[in-house]
Amino acid sequence: MGAPTDARRLLDRCRALVRPALREAVGRTHPWVGEMAAYSFGWCEVGGAPADASGGKGVRQALAVLGAEASGAPGCVAVPGAVAVELVHAFSLLHDDIMDGDTARRRRPTVWKAYGTGPAVLAGDALFALAVETLAVAPAGPAAVRLLSGALRDLVRGQADDLLFATRPWSGPERMRPREYRAMAEHKTGALLGCAAALGALLGGAPPATVSALDRAGRHLGIAFQVVDDLLGIWGDPAVTGKPVYGDLRERKKTFPVLAALDSPASARLSALLESATDPGAAAALIEESGGRSAGLAEARRQVSAAEAALAEVPLEAGAAADLRSLLDFLVRRDL
Repeated sequence: MGAPTDARRLLDRCRALVRPALREAVGRTHPWVGEMAAYSFGWCEVGGAPADASGGKGVRQALAVLGAEASGAPGCVAVPGAVAVELVHAFSLLHDDIMDGDTARRRRPTVWKAYGTGPAVLAGDALFALAVETLAVAPAGPAAVRLLSGALRDLVRGQADDLLFATRPWSGPERMRPREYRAMAEHKTGALLGCAAALGALLGGAPPATVSALDRAGRHLGIAFQVVDDLLGIWGDPAVTGKPVYGDLRERKKTFPVLAALDSPASARLSALLESATDPGAAAALIEESGGRSAGLAEARRQVSAAEAALAEVPLEAGAAADLRSLLDFLVRRDL
């Protein structure tokens, strides 16, 4: 229990450092838009009454702070970068929930469900604008904005691929392959994680090689993080994940364990089960029997090893580097 407890304390420390600046940024926007943003962060209920709901782990802001500390700078210099990536992450979730039709997030109605689709789009746009503004006025602002812009480009590319993959068949030459999934996950999830750590290093005055190594480490973490989400979406405990049993299979999502299992001799039987989506329990059993679950675990471990190798390429402050590795391990071993 020691390592998870240490990682949670680390996340708490970084959130406490960043939260005042994040609240200040949200407070600069229109009051109604600010309320929707505050609701998305778990700070208030619909109508503005104070709340203390979960706003997420704060992984990206922690990566930014640790990126600065690993470069030998105080974590406070990374706060503008941490705020920017947290705002962009919130913006992406608001829009993702609309695109996916998701009605709940962290056991509460999503912003579009609570306020309406148009208002939720507007709130997402405001958060994106605030992120750019926050970085533009920071030291090393132009370089930081370029870094964030590149991550946003990749994030949009990954989201576009994810939407297009939903239309691909389960079988035949046009079906999705695991390598395509990896590229999608790197862009959709890894780009912003890598950007967070790289922004911290950049704002901390690190050399380009260190900024690049932290970016690559975050991208590998993003793939691992997404694969673990896929595993939890099929086999996770609903009391812990907040997701229904076999929820991803009922929604016919093309997750990594599914794609890996479709490379097995049971692909024809599995594709028929997935196409019908009438017996997710049987599909889950066949995915596991066909090696999908073990392939997902192996992929997550492979990506974590690649992230650790990227961190080992450059000199980093020992304590902060250890914190980064502790965080990697904690995020990928979630209830598996």
